[in-house]
Amino acid sequence: MTAVTIIIEDASIRDLDRLFEIETQCFNEEAFTRKQIAQLFKDYSAISLVAKENDKIIGFVIGMIYFDRNASAGHILTIDVSPANRRKGVGSKLLRTIETIFKEKGVKTSNLEVREDNVAAINLYEKLGYQRIGTLKNYYGKANGIYLRKILT
Repeated sequence: MTAVTIIIEDASIRDLDRLFEIETQCFNEEAFTRKQIAQLFKDYSAISLVAKENDKIIGFVIGMIYFDRNASAGHILTIDVSPANRRKGVGSKLLRTIETIFKEKGVKTSNLEVREDNVAAINLYEKLGYQRIGTLKNYYGKANGIYLRKILT
């Protein structure tokens, strides 16, 4: 059996159907709509990456760079790995890649929100150096969110 290599590359609008499919699998009623994902592709400050295994998209990340208190900041809007491909390092690879791009563009911090009951995601983010900054009351409808930040060095 040969080892499978996960390739990270820029996403394109042609990937929209697959990205929406994965987004829906990951977030159900809290998922971005197909139209919202398409809008992000048009935003010049957005960075969209896909993870591929054998030419099939198995995950993606969309982040944005914005200006915050005299410094550029990165914001992870969504990071998704199809359920069948979790626990293979795909999420870590996507996050590390977008952080590298953020750093290359002069970004000093990376921020994200996560549902407070998404223990697997919280563990991943904390393992990769994100720290809890605060709680976002009812951020996900009736569920709270946790705001996390990582200083990029």
